[in-house]
Amino acid sequence: MTTVAWVAGYPIAETEVDEREKRLRAGQFGSALPRQGTSEGRQLRRWLTQLLVAERVVAAQPGGADPPALHEVLPDAAARLEIGSIAAAVLEGPHARAVFARVTAAVDVTDADVAAYHARNPGRFGPRRAAIPLARARPAVTDHLRGAARRATFRRWLDGQVADLVRLAPGYEHPGDPRQPDNTHRH
Repeated sequence: MTTVAWVAGYPIAETEVDEREKRLRAGQFGSALPRQGTSEGRQLRRWLTQLLVAERVVAAQPGGADPPALHEVLPDAAARLEIGSIAAAVLEGPHARAVFARVTAAVDVTDADVAAYHARNPGRFGPRRAAIPLARARPAVTDHLRGAARRATFRRWLDGQVADLVRLAPGYEHPGDPRQPDNTHRH
């Protein structure tokens, strides 16, 4: 058995990556995925490994009885981009959303943050983007900022947990790791 990663000392087998890739390729977007064996195909397998380890990290955490709905945590495409593809994929599961709620329960925003955001974006929550008074916009601005702050907190928490608990096998480095040979992100 080839191991691709260890989460808190427990192995993740390469067969788990194979199975996840097989399911993904059999899905509705399978034809859009890169060919196996190519640089991009290996990057996909690295991404799947990152997803598996993140799922394993979250699964080991205590959650809660009443997880928030997915649309409450990730209300739109911008929120998914903001939190990152791995965290967004993990949050598809109700246990992960319960962990999200627990990890981010104390996160809030200040009145000063709300007022400053509204001053910069007075029409953000108005009809047809027309400016509306802060008093009317306050609930929407507060929810928007609190959601963004909670997603950032969860992302930092998840990144920290992965850094502390995960060891990746050679060849299964993070897709963005500049030391792995298929990395194409150059400056």
